[in-house]
Amino acid sequence: MNSNTKSVFQKIPNLNKTLSFVIISGTLLFTFSCKEKKDTFQAKGGGGPTIVDVIIVKSDKVSDKVEVNGTIVANEFAELRPEVSGLLTYLNVPEGQTVSKGTVIARINNADLQAQLNRTKVQLELAETTEKRLKQLVAVNGINQADYDLAVNQVNTFKADMAYTQALIDKTIVRAPFTGVIGLRKVSEGSFVTPTNIMATMQQLANLRIDFTIPETYQKYVRKGANVEVLLDQNSGKRESARIIALEPQVNQSTRNITVRAVLNSGSTSPGSFAKVYLNASTNKASILIPTNCIIPEAMGKKAVTVKGGKAVFVDIQTGDRREEVVEVTSGLSVGDTVVVSGVLFARPDAPVKVRSVKSLNVVK
Repeated sequence: MNSNTKSVFQKIPNLNKTLSFVIISGTLLFTFSCKEKKDTFQAKGGGGPTIVDVIIVKSDKVSDKVEVNGTIVANEFAELRPEVSGLLTYLNVPEGQTVSKGTVIARINNADLQAQLNRTKVQLELAETTEKRLKQLVAVNGINQADYDLAVNQVNTFKADMAYTQALIDKTIVRAPFTGVIGLRKVSEGSFVTPTNIMATMQQLANLRIDFTIPETYQKYVRKGANVEVLLDQNSGKRESARIIALEPQVNQSTRNITVRAVLNSGSTSPGSFAKVYLNASTNKASILIPTNCIIPEAMGKKAVTVKGGKAVFVDIQTGDRREEVVEVTSGLSVGDTVVVSGVLFARPDAPVKVRSVKSLNVVK
């Protein structure tokens, strides 16, 4: 055995001591760590009751107001378009001013139609002269009745042609359909226009209306002649009054909503503006209301946690109308029940709970 090999074997005892120290230290550290985790878990679990805050369920009489979005619409609205295509030879659009019904707004070039009308007039005059002459002859049996009938038919044909040509000429003239305020001009004189071109718009700003939709479940609360509150200006917060004048007879199959139209009794705004409509779905309805954070949603329904005999009891509930912070409970709870409002997530069925405080539910009536 050489000297190098001998020196290695002499160092083995020291190596064994070092390994023994490392193993013992690791074992003690693992033992202490496990013991610490076990003690911590017991301290957190503890087995004591869950601390909760509760409310006592009461029956409150509240006015159920449904808030929906609405749009202001003009009493009358029209897009001024030409009926025929052609060159715009005359345009009268006083932007932003009131225009009376029947006022000529625009004219399309109708020179060819006017010429055709004049030609038909000349032919009619000749036909009428011929008809008068033949009428005298047929009275003395100078001609056959058939020849006279042919002359009369010719007169009627020319009259019909004139009426048709005049109708075509009328289509080249755009008139104000009602008295109202005309909008901004969209075209210029000398442009070639077609029925797809909008020359301007007209609106009747008196008796503004508001259109809004409501769920079909509230249809029974909406009737013709009833008043609703309307918020026109979000900044002022002032609510105006509007009277319901009509309801859409059919419910929208896609949204299950019904469209309602009301006329503003007060207030002023512009057509197309946004408005909030407040509908009284019921008056002084007795309801059980609980905070929305009390409800535990599940796949097949909803639950709430009540306290009975110092233990947490989970009950199935059904909800109705929902507001910003509270929801109506239609079944599952009774007046006098104790409902958990805080600590809901830590409560377990039939587990002991300790009531820390009893909260009050403030409902804006």
